[in-house]
Parts: sequence; structure tokens; C-alpha cells
Amino acid sequence: MIEIDGKIVSADLLRERFCCDLDACKGICCVEGNAGAPLDEEECGILAREYPRYTPYMTPEGIRAVEAQGFALLDEEGDWTTPLVGGAECAYSYQENGVTLCAIEKAFRAGETDFRKPISCHLYPIRLARFSNGTVGLNYHRWEVCRDARRCGKRLGIPVYKTLKEAIVRRFGEEFYAALEAAEELLKNSY
Repeated sequence: MIEIDGKIVSADLLRERFCCDLDACKGICCVEGNAGAPLDEEECGILAREYPRYTPYMTPEGIRAVEAQGFALLDEEGDWTTPLVGGAECAYSYQENGVTLCAIEKAFRAGETDFRKPISCHLYPIRLARFSNGTVGLNYHRWEVCRDARRCGKRLGIPVYKTLKEAIVRRFGEEFYAALEAAEELLKNSY
């Protein structure tokens, strides 16, 4: 672990290799799991407000799930998450050419909303943790469904944090990302 800008960062974000390979995984991260995508409380309001902008891209099952469960729901641990269809895929997902994708992000790319998608999805496989003293931790989450992304990242030599540059900058800013780059260089030079 290293500390950057008051945040605790797993060195695995700098050492481990990761690059999404949608051709191989087919977007399974939006389908598997025991809960929806984690949400910040602010994102719950955004989902409700922007909902009409991405419903055209959602499946009928996803729309029914949101209508039945709400735009966001509390999971067993008391954290906000996206609703699921049949206890499996995210209600905000859809399929295109056999790949599961995000209807929210499709609306964003079409210029219909300023909200790209939940930050937990954009940052994945980085998971944020909040410690009791308020410190934020950035951890690398290893999930078997992402084995293709690990293989692709290893083949291309891309560290986790570089794959997620846009998401990291979105959440923490350019200076924080530059500090990650500097930390990687220090890590390389220490071996």
C-alpha cells in the first residue's frame, strides 16, 4: 500500500496488468455477481433524474426491474446499488452483438446525458473503500470473470491504473493520476 494525496492505494494498481477484452468476456461483469453496481448517494438522484434519457436503450426487463425496485436500492450491507433483473444482470444493461453493455453509457455517448455511468462501473476493477477515519482506499478487485482482462493486460503490458486513466481522472483528478504515474516509476526503480 502507498499513500497518495491522503488516499491509501494498493500497489497492485501499479503492478498488476489489466485491460478489458469485451470480445472475450462479453461484458459478463454487468451480469454476474450477487448485487448491483455500487452507487454513491449522489448517483441515486442522478439515476432518477436522468432515467428518461437512457430508457430507450434499456431492455423491457430492465425497465420493469427499475419500475418494481426503484432507480437504486439498498443491499444487505446498507449500500446503494443498481437494481437487477432476475437477481443477475444490471437493470441498466442491454445486449448488442452478443455483448452486455450499459444503457446509461450509450445515452452518454449519444450526447443525451452528462452522466457517463456509475463511477464504480467506470473504475472497475478498482473498488473504493472508506475507512472509519474517512480515508479513501483504492483496492484492486480480482474477480474470476475478468480473467480475460488480466490476460489481455499482461499481453499488452498495461497496468490496472493506466487502463482506468479516464475513470481515475474523472473521480480524483489529473494531479492524482500524475502521482500514480510517479509512484509507478518509483516502484519500477526500487526493483
